[in-house]
Amino acid sequence: MITILGLGPGSGDLLTRRAWQALQAADTVYLRTLQHPCVADLPKQLDLRSFDSIYQTREQFEDVYAEISRRIMDSAVRDGAVLYAVPGDPTVGEATVSKIQQAAREAGIAVETIHGISFIEPCLAQLGRDALDGMQILDALAVAEQYHPPLNPALPALLAQVYSRDVASQLKLTLMNQYPDDFPVSLLHMAGATAANSEALKLYEIDRSPHIGVMTSLYLPPLGELTSFEALQNLIAHLRSPEGCPWDREQSHKSLRPFLIEEAQETLEALDDGAPAALAEELGDLLLQILLHTQIAIDDGEFMMPDLLRRLNQKLIRRHPHVFAGLKTSGSPEELSRIWQSAKAAEKAAEGTQRDSLLAGVPKGAPALFVAHSYSARAAKVGFDWGDVTGVEAKFREELAEVLAAESAEARAKEIGDMIFVLVNWLRWLGIDDPESHMRAVNAKFYRRFCHVEARAAAQGKALTEFPLEALEAWWQEAKALGM
Repeated sequence: MITILGLGPGSGDLLTRRAWQALQAADTVYLRTLQHPCVADLPKQLDLRSFDSIYQTREQFEDVYAEISRRIMDSAVRDGAVLYAVPGDPTVGEATVSKIQQAAREAGIAVETIHGISFIEPCLAQLGRDALDGMQILDALAVAEQYHPPLNPALPALLAQVYSRDVASQLKLTLMNQYPDDFPVSLLHMAGATAANSEALKLYEIDRSPHIGVMTSLYLPPLGELTSFEALQNLIAHLRSPEGCPWDREQSHKSLRPFLIEEAQETLEALDDGAPAALAEELGDLLLQILLHTQIAIDDGEFMMPDLLRRLNQKLIRRHPHVFAGLKTSGSPEELSRIWQSAKAAEKAAEGTQRDSLLAGVPKGAPALFVAHSYSARAAKVGFDWGDVTGVEAKFREELAEVLAAESAEARAKEIGDMIFVLVNWLRWLGIDDPESHMRAVNAKFYRRFCHVEARAAAQGKALTEFPLEALEAWWQEAKALGM
């Protein structure tokens, strides 16, 4: 028999009656750690055996927990009965307990759990909060290992085991991927003990606290009511519900198609302008379209948001074996592109949707310059390309000659199309891998210069049509000289 007992969060006053009775009846108790306020109040007849020394000989907590579990199991086999005591409650934040329970099941050894008050209750009392008010409770060590916190920022959070300044430093870096650097937080020390206290700090300050110890937790208040992905999903679902907006309810994948294209184009414009506030606005509008399409799919029984997110996460992991599967790579763009394309091809083969053509998969409805560049770039990968840039230049002269030699407007338009395709190839040879953005920059330049011409005409109180071409051209050259 293995008995796992919870010592509660603080002094012996917080032990349950059942726990106290079990301790009084025992001769020996194994303690995960002696660093707990309750230890001084334990019955005096007990032989206390702790595992603190293991923490000094193992680099990884996983190894510490595995070793403690092994020793408890060995003691159970040798002695027949073991009493193992842990801080708080055995089922809250105690990794050794789950390992012992699994090993005991496999060995056919019975396990009894004597519960105790966890660290959560005194923390809630210290904060004056209700746990059912959306409180998220996580292990700070697990959060610190992430690149983005697995938290809903619209809800409060309590992160346990911020036991050192190093942990606090790693933790704040992860949290700063979602919360402002100066976000007000609280460090709770010794919750449940007579020495319990809290510190109000800014997030960036938490690793500077001199009071951090083995019984320190971090409290994060809600960031704001409408700051989470979940809140946005709920809002979209509301708009599509019978109590929502008639217009939103009537939309379909097809009816929303123009808006998706429009919002994507406006996002590109914000990117080109280099305006962060405008970019945030347009990315939000683009996300709205994605969520509307997803909610329509939910309403129609096509798929749900977890399906979309799962597939995307799985795809990203598959296509980055050099990040997630230990594949060795030089890191060159060419090699990384080959890895991505190889993974993509494997996916298509597994799905039974492998396409025959190398050019298949480029969206035909995408902007024409993008499609032209994609086609030529894919063909170039298998050697269907000029040997050097002079070959492209020669091809351009050939196409220009054919344009000039065309005998009808229809034929000339056709030849101009061929010439444009060559120009896209020429841009590729010059290192321009996004001809669409390149042309947007050209268009923006024309816009600025023409606006200058309009402004010069307006300054003289006349319409553009009242000026000769020579005057308009002079103002155009003026704008060019000004760097517009």
